Amino acid sequence: MDVRILGGLSVREHGVSITPTAAAPRQLLALLTASADQVVPVTVLTEELWPSGAPRGARTELQSHIAELRTLITGALRDAPSAEPGPGWSDRRTADAILVSQPGGYRLDTGGGTNDVRQFERAAGAGYRAMEAGDLDRAALRLGEALALWRGEPYAGVAAGPRLRREVERLETSRLSVLDQWVEAQLGLGRHAELVPELSGLVARYRTNEPLHAHYMVALLRCGQHDEALTVYERLRAALKGESGMEPSARLRRLQRSVLAVRTTEVRPLYASRVPAQFSAPRARLVPAGSVG
Repeated sequence: MDVRILGGLSVREHGVSITPTAAAPRQLLALLTASADQVVPVTVLTEELWPSGAPRGARTELQSHIAELRTLITGALRDAPSAEPGPGWSDRRTADAILVSQPGGYRLDTGGGTNDVRQFERAAGAGYRAMEAGDLDRAALRLGEALALWRGEPYAGVAAGPRLRREVERLETSRLSVLDQWVEAQLGLGRHAELVPELSGLVARYRTNEPLHAHYMVALLRCGQHDEALTVYERLRAALKGESGMEPSARLRRLQRSVLAVRTTEVRPLYASRVPAQFSAPRARLVPAGSVG
């Protein structure tokens, strides 16, 4: 089974889509993929589908959605290329064996197929380890591979309830952590000029994200664009004040003062190669994979 989450839900069995178009079964499949190969309790599924409280007959409706998913799986198995299954395959890989009923819940058995979230987390973990070892080239490569798996917003097109919203937030936090470390590796390799256009778009999207703004300021400063770096700081400050009433962190304020000092004295060697340690973004950690329950 091929499960893709990072930019719209897509689930395929032997190359055939089993992603429903109807909202409720689509939402149900999305939650099952969030905890793929693990049992998802019925209580979790009903909370997701009916966050305000399950109505009478909710269990019957849930079973109806499960049956609809199994029908799609059966069709995918039937339409799969005949040369693909091995001897006895049809006996092992059935709709009931893929969407498994277990005491208290259901489990989506992916059969060891591909899962873009797991690929993302493996590549990100390798990138973090490379950063810790000081191997910036490998860190930039593996973190870049992790980011390249994203095609858009996670679970785009799914009507998310409380459980899926938490999973979306977890994935977005992980993505920002990887992005932060990837930019730091690129800056460490002296690629500040290449990063400026990309960082411009990122800070426009994440208007209150301090690590990205700090990276952008450093990249601009290394390119000799002092006034632009100060403008970035002021925009961040205005966004933070408007959203939460807070000022930028002490680290960002120190960076601003450093930019002012460099602009005044026109002494730039400090930023010629590496980001000063006191202005480096804190090393982030990827949220471990696991169930959303």
